[in-house]
Amino acid sequence: MTARTEPEPLAPESILWDVAGDVRLLLSLPAATVLQVAHPAVGAGVDDHSVFRTDPWGRAERSLHSLQLWVYGGDRAVEEGRRLRRLHRNISGTDSHGRPYHALTPAHYAWVHATAYPVFLRAARYLSRPFTPEEERRLYGELLQLGRILGIADRDMPPTPEAFWRYFDTMVAGELERTAVVGELLDPGRPVPAPPGAGPLLRRVWPLLGPAVARLQVFVTAGLLPPTVRDRLGVTWTPRQERRLRGLGAVVRTVFPLLPERLRYLPLARAARSAARRTEAGSGTVRK
Repeated sequence: MTARTEPEPLAPESILWDVAGDVRLLLSLPAATVLQVAHPAVGAGVDDHSVFRTDPWGRAERSLHSLQLWVYGGDRAVEEGRRLRRLHRNISGTDSHGRPYHALTPAHYAWVHATAYPVFLRAARYLSRPFTPEEERRLYGELLQLGRILGIADRDMPPTPEAFWRYFDTMVAGELERTAVVGELLDPGRPVPAPPGAGPLLRRVWPLLGPAVARLQVFVTAGLLPPTVRDRLGVTWTPRQERRLRGLGAVVRTVFPLLPERLRYLPLARAARSAARRTEAGSGTVRK
């Protein structure tokens, strides 16, 4: 019997190394989250077991750190994938339709991972630059590789981008719904507490700043959802909102490249990219 090999970590020349640590990810992640919890089983799991209501900042920080390890963690990525599966082992219950769910059901676990692809593509279109068809194919292959790191079997994911879009359309039309968690995440009036450790000044202005942050997040989240998903979830999106999102994207695309790298990448990504450059310099190779 052939020994089972560990999945390969993502390499510095991968597309995910460029996009998964980009701080603009903070604008697009909520749209992926909404897509995930629009699945009744996933939404029920989050509703029943997550601390997103009581510790939103802490949960977001932990999730973001985990995601960064998947891409930039090297050998630690596989262990993080195992840790996540252990964490989800006891997450089960009954969804709003009375159907039993378990977080590690392959179809449910794969859906959570699959939502990254459409959101990466839409975020790039608005906030950076659209991927070429060849880059879209490469990115999808890298997401399959990332799925292996997370313990998702290839058989549980569509094998190609073309198959993915057929799967996605089927999921949107037949599975997704406006779950209770979707309604909360898309509510611009949902109270957002000040970040832990906020100084006196931020706490003083948070009653004004917090609602503005919530409205902006919901606006960008709705805009980055695929139109078919907005229709399915009953999310209104007007031509005026589309123009505003395109305007915001133009500002982001103009200003972002002018920032130093320490402001353009999240800390773990920045450290990994710096280490990769030092390794390349020492070996005499040049990253393309």
